[in-house]
Amino acid sequence: MKITMMTFNLRTSRAQDGGNAWHLRSGQAAEMVRQHNPLFFGTQEAQPDMLDDLQSLTEYRWIGEGRMGDGQDEHCAIFFKKDELEVLEHNTFWLSEHPEVPGSISWDSSFPRICTWAHFRHSSTGTELLFFNTHLDHRGQQAREQGIRIICERISEQLAAKQLPVILSGDFNSTPDNPVIRLLRGELESQKAPVRMTDAYSVKDGPLGTSFHTDYCGCTEGEPIDYIFVTPDLQVSAVEIDRRMIDGRYPSDHYPVVAGLVLA
Repeated sequence: MKITMMTFNLRTSRAQDGGNAWHLRSGQAAEMVRQHNPLFFGTQEAQPDMLDDLQSLTEYRWIGEGRMGDGQDEHCAIFFKKDELEVLEHNTFWLSEHPEVPGSISWDSSFPRICTWAHFRHSSTGTELLFFNTHLDHRGQQAREQGIRIICERISEQLAAKQLPVILSGDFNSTPDNPVIRLLRGELESQKAPVRMTDAYSVKDGPLGTSFHTDYCGCTEGEPIDYIFVTPDLQVSAVEIDRRMIDGRYPSDHYPVVAGLVLA
């Protein structure tokens, strides 16, 4: 089974972005999704009004919870093709010392941070998989490291119970040399990786370039902070950081990361 999926930080509509405000680029964000036509994708920073606007993607529906736990504020929403995927289970947990407490915050995190996950079944093939979508803190290194450990623990629990392929993606606010990413890649000898995963960027040669461009500058130099990781039963056939404008405007201050996956 071949899968196209993506992760896309949409840039919150609450930002004072002037000529790059959400209402001026929401159509470009939706068109970017249409052009890649993913089976499912994870978003970050999506406010309720943004999720409403993306209902123009009529073949998709979304699941998730706001980080304050009341359906408001930013979501790590998961969009999926409603005629092709059945949601067997889904939930949102908080990256804190109290993961089941809505709005909870711990360590040096600047905001409550969340992870939304879904258990999908493909309607025509019966294939099942798990997808985790998150947004780690942009300031607190301890919060990032502790947050990714909580996510890995949840993935491990699901793997033990279900033995299914897992995809983890999102805005990790971490460059490739950060312990958060090195832990997931199994590179920290002093720390055993909680779950074995492959970085989708591993199929690319040469410099990766940035996945975030400050002030919509269109920059390419730098390193990514947005990632896709998969368990060994999924192979990465291709990965792309899509830095295109759509109709003369950047859809976000993050470039979407798109991966082609093959179920091994």
